Amino acid sequence: MAEFRLETERLILRDWRGDADWDEFFRVTNTPAVMQWLGDVLDDAGRAKQRARVEACRAKNGFCFWVVERKEDGAMLGFCGIKRADAPGSTLTGELEVGWRLREDAWGRGYAREAATATLDAAFDTFGAEEVFALTVPGNTASWGLMKRLGMTRREELDYVDNRYEEPWNPTIVYSIDRDAWSTDRG
Repeated sequence: MAEFRLETERLILRDWRGDADWDEFFRVTNTPAVMQWLGDVLDDAGRAKQRARVEACRAKNGFCFWVVERKEDGAMLGFCGIKRADAPGSTLTGELEVGWRLREDAWGRGYAREAATATLDAAFDTFGAEEVFALTVPGNTASWGLMKRLGMTRREELDYVDNRYEEPWNPTIVYSIDRDAWSTDRG
């Protein structure tokens, strides 16, 4: 399978290249601030499990969450991409889900929006999505704020409880955008 690579004005989204990528990703994103709304900082077992899930997703689907690098200096900022929703209790199992996680010093600079926009373009144009969903929790205002800025619509009827987590990581709230809305927003 050829390596996935997508460039934006300031970023490169690409496949993972092994241990060095994963070590750097966890070094810059597995922090209390970044993980505040994602179930807390991961221990060794949690990091191994997350890596295995992303790699299995890529092997099965041909896509998953990609490394996000800043072009200017090659710094890893985190990840962004699409995957098939698979959380326990999810109302969206099998649907395409966009997600992102960026290091704290990358926040507020438009990187997440730039990466998510490129990812949604790829979801609709390259991977044939008809609708893409995004998930967060009520307290993560930055995440659902970005979902709204991307033109996504709140889908309360699809919210669910993920039994792996307690409050404040529940319930999972859902946003989505379909191909027509994305095309209209982009046009």
